[in-house]
Amino acid sequence: MKALEAATQVTVRNVLFATDFSSYSNAALPYALAVAHQYGVKLYAAHVLSTEAYLFATPETWPALVEQHAEREQIDFARLETHLRGVPHEVLSPVGDISDVLFRLIQDHNIDLVVLGTHGRTGLPKLLMGSLAEKIFRHCRCPVLTVGPHVPRGEKRVAEFNRILLATDFSDESLAAVPYAISLAQEHQAHLSLLHVLREPEAGTVNLASDTAFLVHQMEKLVPRGLDFSFQPEYVVEFGAAPEQILGFARRRGVDLILLGVRAPVWGSGAGTHFSHTVAQHIVAQASCPVLTVRGALGG
Repeated sequence: MKALEAATQVTVRNVLFATDFSSYSNAALPYALAVAHQYGVKLYAAHVLSTEAYLFATPETWPALVEQHAEREQIDFARLETHLRGVPHEVLSPVGDISDVLFRLIQDHNIDLVVLGTHGRTGLPKLLMGSLAEKIFRHCRCPVLTVGPHVPRGEKRVAEFNRILLATDFSDESLAAVPYAISLAQEHQAHLSLLHVLREPEAGTVNLASDTAFLVHQMEKLVPRGLDFSFQPEYVVEFGAAPEQILGFARRRGVDLILLGVRAPVWGSGAGTHFSHTVAQHIVAQASCPVLTVRGALGG
């Protein structure tokens, strides 16, 4: 990506598309291809051969399962190669724990962006289920573009981001997404909206007009002066529950991409291995457009 005029440079050279060959993963492939075409970068397509598939099988059935999976994967890999024609690419099929393998691939291949699809649910024996998708975008050192189950399929103009939404609560974690929002808005000549959501206050407890004006001013300070935009950014304050307000704003405005800065796991807290259904995961699972998550600094 082009350098920001404000000291921060955002670049994409290598993209990783993670797939389990499900229909949910397939929905993310057009976005990975569009990014690779647009920026002229190399696309790595990875399918992790996980031993999880055999957890609920008896040992005597393993040989038949291995043969069945091998035949199915041969067809899936051939189909994937067909889709990747015309793009510099490499197809990877490593074996191991899914998230551990993906993090290693990100490191080994200097990945700048991960693209994946998810059905958004938890507790199911699927490879890119909601909880695993969140583990990836919270641990991943590079941004993750997640295509959830409610993103329309078959769109002709995939990854043409005309309306971009950056949701921020002014925390250090949420601010990690600001440079990406600015860069994408400039490159796509897009409308950029910055949104801050406050809980609905009790009547008479706050001055809504003055508080809203203050928060708008705080959002304006996030965008450096003098940047060149096709459309000047807008700054919006809404009241209510953050996930519902963010999703509702995105639907009403026809947003093509939501950006979220997310909290990194705090080592030693147990968050590295399990996540509840957080705000970010809820938005990813329910959004009608892709969500780009950018991890903040690592927790202590």
